[in-house]
Amino acid sequence: MLPQWIKTYTLGDNVSQSGGSVLQSLSNLPGITSQDGQVQLRGSNQVVLLIDGKQSAITGFGNQKGLENIPASAVEKIEIINNPSAKYDANGNAGIINIILKKEEQFGWNGNVGLSTGLGALWIRKENLPGIRPQYHATPKVNPSISLNYRKNKINLFLQADNLYTHTLNKNEFVTRTYDDGTVINQQLKRNRNTNFFTSKIGFDWFADERNRLTVAGLFSQESIMDRGDQPFFNAAGERLRLWQFLEDEVLTAAVASFSYEHQFNHPGQKLNLGFNYTFDREDEKYFFDNTLLDAIYKESFFLIADQQVADFNLDFTKPLRHGLLETGFKFRRRTIPTNMQFNPSVNSPLDPDADGKATYKETIPAIYGNYTYQVKKLEAEVGLRIEYVDLYYEVDPNHNTYRSDGYDYFQPFPNIRLTYNLSERDKLSAFYNRRVDRPDEVDIRIFPKYDDAEIIKVGNPGLKPQFTNSLELGYKNIWNAGSIYGAVYHRMADGTITRIATTADNGTLIYAITQNAGKSHQTGIELVLTREFSDQLTINLNANGYRNQIDAFTVTNEYPVPNTFSASEQKIISGNLKMNAALQFVNQTDLQITAVYLAPDIIPQGRIAARFSLDLGLKRGIQNGKGALFINATDLLNTMLISKEIEGNTFSIISSDYYETQTIRAGYQYKF
Repeated sequence: MLPQWIKTYTLGDNVSQSGGSVLQSLSNLPGITSQDGQVQLRGSNQVVLLIDGKQSAITGFGNQKGLENIPASAVEKIEIINNPSAKYDANGNAGIINIILKKEEQFGWNGNVGLSTGLGALWIRKENLPGIRPQYHATPKVNPSISLNYRKNKINLFLQADNLYTHTLNKNEFVTRTYDDGTVINQQLKRNRNTNFFTSKIGFDWFADERNRLTVAGLFSQESIMDRGDQPFFNAAGERLRLWQFLEDEVLTAAVASFSYEHQFNHPGQKLNLGFNYTFDREDEKYFFDNTLLDAIYKESFFLIADQQVADFNLDFTKPLRHGLLETGFKFRRRTIPTNMQFNPSVNSPLDPDADGKATYKETIPAIYGNYTYQVKKLEAEVGLRIEYVDLYYEVDPNHNTYRSDGYDYFQPFPNIRLTYNLSERDKLSAFYNRRVDRPDEVDIRIFPKYDDAEIIKVGNPGLKPQFTNSLELGYKNIWNAGSIYGAVYHRMADGTITRIATTADNGTLIYAITQNAGKSHQTGIELVLTREFSDQLTINLNANGYRNQIDAFTVTNEYPVPNTFSASEQKIISGNLKMNAALQFVNQTDLQITAVYLAPDIIPQGRIAARFSLDLGLKRGIQNGKGALFINATDLLNTMLISKEIEGNTFSIISSDYYETQTIRAGYQYKF
């Protein structure tokens, strides 16, 4: 049984997002929002993503990735942990999201199959700027899935496979850049994306006897992405300066082998767990550009290969005591990522011919933890401590024109405290304290410029240091026959806030967004989660989160391409979000779900993001005596989701609006046997 502070949601109940991606499904759950392809917990994207309790190459070992392409049909349930205990990795100040893949353990044959299809980008929300290729319209989506399980005697075999094929208007951003010298540049970045994501998991459980269990599993995934993009640039008079057209051919391949063993002792609840995971994944990117200037067309390209190898070993011991529970364990990780980047520029190119080369990321993390839960009468107290040593070294090609080898190490304690007082059987009062860290991932420190935008260029920073966060929360939960309410007041204090800072260099118009530690930031908020069954047919879940965001004044120096200092004054805002899920159950096994999400304006580094709103609708009908189901749903039904930002730099300002694909209609069939 999971602790009450871990929130669990079954994706099969999320009718309005059936047939979509994990990112879309997560966005509908209480406490979670999404922005720029990443999920946020209480307004922060510093979230650790786990698959079956482990970090994975599919979702990233540091920064989030891949959620918008993982099919939700592969997932059984989602666990949300806002205040993790010392048992969990210390990374991720906002908390942990654990994605549990489908797997059965019933005797005999069982499983499920499904097929969904859909169309997105049903309307052209804003016409292209002149002279570029059409934006994607009526984009197809297809997602077949299968999950099989066979158990007999002491052996349980399982197989799960999904394939998500989509066309997507992945980006359609209109930007106006205004510089202090009066220069104005209007641009559009349009990206038509074809994606095929295949994921599979196969393995077996061996129940040697009542006290010993061995699980061996393998996971394989391959994501193929083909982007065809256009980016025209115009001056204030409407004259085209140049046209940047590209083809991105990217393949991400991952393979994971896992071994776990559980031994249960004679004493009830006392057990020992051993686990080992080995991951290999390859990032293979090829970019081809046509750089069309007033006098000629120039052909350019760059190629990147990054191979990641990760070995994780863990040992966990659990022992019930007279008035509580003792948990202790050890974890060791070794991770390496050699990267090779090659630029092939032409004349008059924004590509930097001296910024390519090789780099190797090396990470070693041993950690030990102890966690003690004491329970007596109405009081439950949990005290934990995780001690973590991190040694990160980033080896840079000595011929690189800006950066040199760098890294960091630390030996740090990460305590956690939880106090729960049961006012009655239905009323609980809880208090939490956590100290956590956000370690820079390889993409944060990667030295190679990323040219997915030809004139707003992203670059990493090998001198980046970890961000440490202290979190406090006071919560109250009341349960009654027809529902429950949870209210919380929380505060987070971060030192060394990791973000991107955009500056220009040498009075040019190119903008370089470099990852930096921007000093201290604070977030104080109130969250409310209300679930109410109004009748046997109607249940409403309401989630409201209001917070005060503050980023203190800071000064940083962007080293690439030449040293450039940027100073920002204090930023603060009152923001939040509101989410409503209404589930209606009709006769004949018919379910209707309506989801509405409102995100208030918020601050981002160097600027602000405007308010956003979306409405989702889903209908599901059970057939074949409850074994089968038909569904139809629509995301962003009113086509209102729009990302608008304002950014102030050292010599420029940016106003942008992204009309990317948000509206999708899907239909599908699922059968469970």
